[in-house]
Amino acid sequence: MTVVDRSLINLVLKEFHDSPFSGNLSEDRTREKVKTCICWPMWQKDVAEYCKTCDRCQKENKSTGKRLGNMIKIQEPSRHWKIVHMDWVTGLPPGGDRPYNAFLVIVDRFTKTPIF
Repeated sequence: MTVVDRSLINLVLKEFHDSPFSGNLSEDRTREKVKTCICWPMWQKDVAEYCKTCDRCQKENKSTGKRLGNMIKIQEPSRHWKIVHMDWVTGLPPGGDRPYNAFLVIVDRFTKTPIF
């Protein structure tokens, strides 16, 4: 087991966590890798802090510990126009005598009939 000087900790963590060979591991997997060959005082706290400040981990939600939301089944409609979906289509070139560049689309969930 190698003991690392405090001044080299960020370099070591970068190698274990960020290098292409590491694959930007989660906090748990980085901790497992580090403990196999290197140690220093309070190393687990340093690994946790490093992973919490990793931009890529935050974007990919690897180490935040947040669980994904529960899937909720969409209610099935019992008749026409009881449940509708709406969305804007934007970024269209203006045409004709009206200068509009977007329109609202409404779709009946029961029949899949659209209204523009």
